[in-house]
Amino acid sequence: MGISNICFLLFLSLIPFYSHTHAATFEVHNNCPFTLWAAAVPGGGQQLNQNDVWIFDVNPGTAAARVWARTNCNFDDSGNGGCETGDCGGLLQCQGYGSPPNTLAEYALNQFNNLDFFDISLVDGFNVPLEFSPTSGDCRGISCNADINGQCPNELRASGGCNNPCTVFGGDQYCCTDPNSSCGPTDYSRFFKDRCPDAYSYPKDDATSTFTSPGGTNYRVVFCP
Repeated sequence: MGISNICFLLFLSLIPFYSHTHAATFEVHNNCPFTLWAAAVPGGGQQLNQNDVWIFDVNPGTAAARVWARTNCNFDDSGNGGCETGDCGGLLQCQGYGSPPNTLAEYALNQFNNLDFFDISLVDGFNVPLEFSPTSGDCRGISCNADINGQCPNELRASGGCNNPCTVFGGDQYCCTDPNSSCGPTDYSRFFKDRCPDAYSYPKDDATSTFTSPGGTNYRVVFCP
């Protein structure tokens, strides 16, 4: 949820500029010393052993999209099962977003002025370190590579990760659910921001956490960079 719902509504209301733009290619790398189950909406899901790579294309104009890691999963031959973190309805091939806590790579392609918007979000908490980088053009990548699980406040600790305060406590102070509220940083969001300055730490953290690149850019997501 790093790129806020308000921003996405703005993006979706704008005239699209992507009629002549090719699909963006995403490379998802597992550099973690353990197996994880990558998830993407759109995209589905893929088991990734250490050093495995999953490559898929995303259509131009796609918005409200994300990539994340699921950990400690078990799936049967039909692709049904579940995961300790990031589970998406018990399906290997995700059709919806994952359950917190999970570190998110979020993006919207070919939006205002034919720009891509991308971010790393900790609004749903943290499960594995993540890097999100354009692989074409001159735009810099972003990362969150801190030991957030090890340093997680006791009240946010969750099995396999560090939860977000909205999930734990609820309320507008942490969830920013009221569009007319002046929801701002809290001690919990500062915990995340201090360790990962590039990442969203609460839902309205747009000013320091949303990055852009030209439409048609390709991307790489690396777990445990």
